[in-house]
Amino acid sequence: MEKVLVGWNEFVDLPDWGIRRLGAKVDTGARSSALHVEDLEVLPRGRIRFRVVVHREHRDRHVVVVARITRRARVRSSNGQFDNRFFVKTTLKLGPIEKEIEVSLVDRGSMIHRMLLGRTALEGDFVVDVSRRHVQDPSGRGRKRSRKRPTKLAKKAPRKT
Repeated sequence: MEKVLVGWNEFVDLPDWGIRRLGAKVDTGARSSALHVEDLEVLPRGRIRFRVVVHREHRDRHVVVVARITRRARVRSSNGQFDNRFFVKTTLKLGPIEKEIEVSLVDRGSMIHRMLLGRTALEGDFVVDVSRRHVQDPSGRGRKRSRKRPTKLAKKAPRKT
């Protein structure tokens, strides 16, 4: 099976939870994936309830999820600090690929992207082009980041009249 091309920034769906077009940063430097959640509440029988805020500017757009805890682990964040996080499994849909992934539940409120897709979610199915974003956007607006440098304009000789 051929691998699917993705950019460094994509929209993903989490269909098990009814979440569509969640902004995700594709990060090959991170091993695990992380999802921004609020109001974590551990429930009996190994379950957890949390709220997924789908969009930064529209805090009223959220989904309350109850999921089974798959594990609890110590994770080193990008700033080098360790956190104890809960992990749950869900289905990820990115372009034509639908697969079960494991995500850690964390407060990413200060981050631009609601989700971080790490290597374990990407392995086997995706190839990342870091110069592009939204490659798998169904609207067809996959964009290439421009790296053009300003060109020097040649001075024109004054016109003789």
